[in-house]
Amino acid sequence: MSQALEGPAIDVLIPAIEKDLATLPHVVDAVRKHVKHPIRSIMVVAPRKPRILDFCRRKGCTFVDENTVLPITKKDIHYRSRTWERSGWLFQQLLKLGGDKLCTADYFLVIDADTVLITPHRFRLSGKTVFYCRNWSQPEYFVTYRKLMGKKAVRPSSFVTHYMLFERSRLARMKREIEARHGTSWYSAILRSINRSRQFGFSEFETYGNYLYAKDPGGMVLKKARNKSLNMSGSQISTATAQKYARTYRSLSFHKRKGYVRTPK
Repeated sequence: MSQALEGPAIDVLIPAIEKDLATLPHVVDAVRKHVKHPIRSIMVVAPRKPRILDFCRRKGCTFVDENTVLPITKKDIHYRSRTWERSGWLFQQLLKLGGDKLCTADYFLVIDADTVLITPHRFRLSGKTVFYCRNWSQPEYFVTYRKLMGKKAVRPSSFVTHYMLFERSRLARMKREIEARHGTSWYSAILRSINRSRQFGFSEFETYGNYLYAKDPGGMVLKKARNKSLNMSGSQISTATAQKYARTYRSLSFHKRKGYVRTPK
């Protein structure tokens, strides 16, 4: 039995690239099925590629050219070593934090393009925002947080769970505080605060979640994430797979096979 839609209408923002087209149809379908809020718009923030544009047309999503969101693009970010390349990963995090300028609803849900919800989700309960948490994180996220915010993260648990509901006004306030403290744009402050010799130097979810928790812990509902990471491609996602894991988990995240791109049906 499906649950009724309740609470505020929200927008949905999904940063993506072409290799995400294997999972993206499932991500969008699952959002429409399991997010128990009225949804105004599902925005796919991505490179302007024909296959992505075609996907957005077929799925009724709003395409947003990733190069129009911020004054910088991926080419302006140099976050790599001889063994890893994280510039695109970091750029997508900055795109998510730019969502307050893209979305018009008071709240917008950000979800990664490889994460599929498999149980009903409601992100506002009794005037509070629901955050899904896990019990481990990358230590470097908190080093960067302290540099950015000037204080240690309270850190009740980790807010890194592949999706999060942002409140536009509070996100804008956080960015203004970062700018005031560092005397530069919020994205420049983030780029300057990261230890570029470390592969996992920043988390948008960890930063926003801990910022809110420090301000108003009573205004948040914390739930266990119960996310399952699977080493399979998007073509293997099925209703049976989702139903099997839904007994224990709330969402599934799918690792990409290197070089694997499939045209979605």
